Amino acid sequence: MPVTPKARRSTRSRDTKKTIVATGPKAKRSSSKSKPNSNGNGARPTPGGTRKRKTAGDGTSREDREPELLTPSSETSQTTNDFYAHIEEASSASSRWDTDSMLGAMLEELTDETSDPLDPESCTPDEATHLRHMLRRLGPQDFCRVTVDEGRYTAKKLLTAFRVRPPPFLEGAPDEAYYSIISAAIERELSKRAKLTQYNSFADAIELIRRSKNIVVVTGAGISTSLGIPDFRSSGTGLYSKLEQSGLVSQPEDVFEITQFRDDPAIFYSVAKDIIAPMNRFTPTHAFIALLQEKGKLLTNYTQNIDNLEAVAGVRPDKLIQCHGSFATATCLECQYKADLDEIIHDVKVGNPPPCPACTKRIAGAQAPRKRKRRSGKNKKRRRTFPGDDSESESEFDVPVAGIMKPDITFYGEEVPDAFSTRLTEHDRDIVDLVIVIGTSLTVHPVSEIVRFLPPNVPQINISKTPINHMNFDIDLMGHCDVVVAELCRGLGWTFKHKMIPEGQVVQVTRTPGFVSRYDFTDATPA
Repeated sequence: MPVTPKARRSTRSRDTKKTIVATGPKAKRSSSKSKPNSNGNGARPTPGGTRKRKTAGDGTSREDREPELLTPSSETSQTTNDFYAHIEEASSASSRWDTDSMLGAMLEELTDETSDPLDPESCTPDEATHLRHMLRRLGPQDFCRVTVDEGRYTAKKLLTAFRVRPPPFLEGAPDEAYYSIISAAIERELSKRAKLTQYNSFADAIELIRRSKNIVVVTGAGISTSLGIPDFRSSGTGLYSKLEQSGLVSQPEDVFEITQFRDDPAIFYSVAKDIIAPMNRFTPTHAFIALLQEKGKLLTNYTQNIDNLEAVAGVRPDKLIQCHGSFATATCLECQYKADLDEIIHDVKVGNPPPCPACTKRIAGAQAPRKRKRRSGKNKKRRRTFPGDDSESESEFDVPVAGIMKPDITFYGEEVPDAFSTRLTEHDRDIVDLVIVIGTSLTVHPVSEIVRFLPPNVPQINISKTPINHMNFDIDLMGHCDVVVAELCRGLGWTFKHKMIPEGQVVQVTRTPGFVSRYDFTDATPA
């Protein structure tokens, strides 16, 4: 089971560096030792289905052509048998997490911005969708037979059907050099939930929400950005991008490591002021989640955010799981005193580690420290040191120091709240009838496993600025989430008012070219 009661918060990106070190050189060596093909020169003949021009012979573009319906032949070559061996070896020797790590970090996933739909060496979106469906219909062996072995696709081109960028060090290598990578891509694809083909349109999304009564909503940092709170992974504007430029830590995620916080809380608090939400404000997306609750449709909101804005918007505690905790309260590392954010907000806003109010009060009321005789020898007691204190001299006084307040958020390396797995496994899984993912890239474990864990026959909708390529959603609604949810409410006929939604808002909804179930949302309200 992907979620355990004592799951710890982690990121796949932090685990992949070891994988790269271990597999990168090996992959390069395998490419240089690839078996020559039957023609003896190590290069595979160009498959019949590969197009070398941007337009087909009949003048139609690659986007307009229907993918060929491929069927398996009765013959199997030694090359394909080698391919099958790679698939079986990968399936038995590696876990899904190992596969995700290798493909996610080593090969870099294709995105809409980096893939060229006119490139004859990459699959069009429709073609890629067709191939992924065919893989599930035929199974790995027949799929490999009718694509690579029969010469309809090169192994390099087939990789792009699984949103995997062919690694540069294999450029010009024969098909055999790509087999281990394709086998991993196939394994990853088959580990994903299969898209429900009956749900495709924006109208389908509206109808799904209208008829559902137990909706699980999974939210991330993207639902708070319209208040000026940065998300984590956006290039240039995200918190991690800013941390990379600051040089405070070797890796941006280190700021949220519990060991790093205990060693030097000043680093965390130097950026904490940027993720504190404005008082008593929330976005239209937070209001939309509260509206689902009001309509009797919200089963649970699993949020990765620590800004507590779901609660501010009115989502009840019995409907809210704060998977990574919340900045609403903080706890002293020394005496375990718990305080509301209001008690420490001044220090947080100026970037200082807040001292414990209880410790401070106790120290102030205690007798002033008495001068003591300097000790010598091995039993000499050293004074307490602080971050940034370079002094090595001994103090003549024992100075009591207040403990530092740690916000009640789940740092990397800490256990997520028990309520997370208990609610998911013992309550929601059996009754959920719709999943809506909003404003998250679903890359942080274990929250990223929620969508995988829920029954695959339950429809799933994704609302985000960018696609999530490692998941198969039924409908993708691309755009700013505040704009998308406002348009959903109009389609549902719900009254939905918020100060951040302009009067007479006009939203353009268009289907993304090459995709049957992806839609782009643009706010076209006249200025």
